[in-house]
Amino acid sequence: MILKKNVGYTDSIIRVVLGVLIVGAGLAFESFWGFIGLIPIISGGIAFCPIYRWMGKETSRPDSERAY
Repeated sequence: MILKKNVGYTDSIIRVVLGVLIVGAGLAFESFWGFIGLIPIISGGIAFCPIYRWMGKETSRPDSERAY
């Protein structure tokens, strides 16, 4: 299965930062809910969001590819 990137650069940065904050809050409050922060970190890291695909939304620009 090929995952077409549908998350733009700015959206990826926001997802990773929020994910890190959620994980940090989970560690600070000693709560297992911090694991929820891994979802935006992973989706921001691979630039693919299955919810965006289901909704038909795309924040990446089709004319530019991200270099990895």
